[in-house]
Amino acid sequence: MTTSHLEMDAFVRSADLGSFTAAARALQLTPSALSKLIGRLEARLGVRLLHRTTRKLAPTVEGTLYLERCRQILNAIGDAESEVSRLRERPRGKLRLHAGVAFGTRQLVPRLPHFSQRYPEVQVELNIDDRTVDLFRDGGDIAIRTGPLRDAALVAKKLCDIGQLICASPTYLSRRGIPRTPADLATHNCITMAGIPNLSRWPFDTPSGKKHFDVQGNITVNNAECLVRLAVMGHGLIRINEAAISDEMQQGLLIPVLSDHQCRDAVALHALYPPGHDRLPRVSAMLDFLEATFSSAPWRNVYPGRARPSRPTRAG
Repeated sequence: MTTSHLEMDAFVRSADLGSFTAAARALQLTPSALSKLIGRLEARLGVRLLHRTTRKLAPTVEGTLYLERCRQILNAIGDAESEVSRLRERPRGKLRLHAGVAFGTRQLVPRLPHFSQRYPEVQVELNIDDRTVDLFRDGGDIAIRTGPLRDAALVAKKLCDIGQLICASPTYLSRRGIPRTPADLATHNCITMAGIPNLSRWPFDTPSGKKHFDVQGNITVNNAECLVRLAVMGHGLIRINEAAISDEMQQGLLIPVLSDHQCRDAVALHALYPPGHDRLPRVSAMLDFLEATFSSAPWRNVYPGRARPSRPTRAG
């Protein structure tokens, strides 16, 4: 049988204060309960640890040796508990965060310095990639993703909904005309994401309900950032989430079209993390920061207006 933390504490307090009554008061025990703890400890060790007199308790020779070791153990326990408490209260250490290219570069990166200023002891390792990251295999803490949730093993914290927009540059619309109806897309160059068939079928609200229109173009790309760049350069129309183009919309580099026909379906933005990771202070701090930063969808209400044709639409 091993000595308990309480027995050692009872012995040290009794030796320091010289009284069972005073030690019991300090430990919020009755004197008889404390005396039993000391007696049980002495019985297990097979030695007397304290001289008991009518005036004061005093450690024996064996008690003096044991007292020093008990102090070291209790101090080590106290230091360990304090360190763990500090870790719980103060976020620190490396945090591995994953995000897609467009959202990561345009929305997350500009705001990360605010997190670092608030939590300087957290080292953020940001990985920006449009591929789906396996947090268990690759060892990540949080992944920011849009769209349907595919990994039921992860915990999902919803941040907000993101709308989808169809847009093009003023140069392209001046050259090719502004589409009035979804059917007009058949005569336009539509830039899409490679390897994702659903992204070349654009949904619209029609009098008969939701309908998908297949679009075509002479360029496909593998990430949203390239999609935006090509649209700004006047190569064609794109359909993309609003968070990826807020700067271009605000500056008038891209103009939304077909807004009256656009399907109102929004995609959810989630912060995903392995179960239990939210108990880590650094992860909890980042989750709170992401929610506070993006729950209001700060990229909205920055658009100067939608395209309004000043002349008949010209296709071809």
